[in-house]
Amino acid sequence: MAKLYFYYSAMNAGKSTTLLQSAHNYHERGLRTLLFTPRIDDRYGEGLITSRIGLQSQAFAFNRDHDLFDHVRKAHRQETVKCVLVDEAQFLAPKQVLQLTLVVDKLNIPVLCYGLRTDFRGEPFEGSKYLLAWAEELTEIKTVCQSGRKATMNARTDAEGNRVYDGKQVDIGHHYVAMSRRLFNLEEASPIGYKSPEEDA
Repeated sequence: MAKLYFYYSAMNAGKSTTLLQSAHNYHERGLRTLLFTPRIDDRYGEGLITSRIGLQSQAFAFNRDHDLFDHVRKAHRQETVKCVLVDEAQFLAPKQVLQLTLVVDKLNIPVLCYGLRTDFRGEPFEGSKYLLAWAEELTEIKTVCQSGRKATMNARTDAEGNRVYDGKQVDIGHHYVAMSRRLFNLEEASPIGYKSPEEDA
């Protein structure tokens, strides 16, 4: 039976590379896939999934209003779709994650989503929150912090390389650094607003 998969990681862990390799594996066997990428992510051009090692593929560029279930269903009626792959899945709207569950449950097509869990303040992305709640299979793609620890967080930097703590959640670009939670320092970055009290003398 088909499943909804969520492959998550910090920045620069090879999510797009893994997606493109999965798509290639299907194509090698003559099986049709549908690739989706958010229109907002135009770092390499609209409708392109590009990995840092130079792999690239065309994909359908969706916006937050696009009905992914209806899109896949229509495509599937024309020619059998064996797998759906979604890059930068953190930018999915909650309704679109629900639509992807229907691709799995009603059309019996596996859906592989790749994305970040959290933003530069440690806050969960909307799409990732629902993928974490609803996907049958959760897989972490691991990467390493400069400290040598496992990186799980994404720090944002400015043009001079200085850490940024304020701004919009979505800021497309290459100015992010994967960090361990300890180096990331949630106490300073998080908008939750807790500061550990001083110890009594």
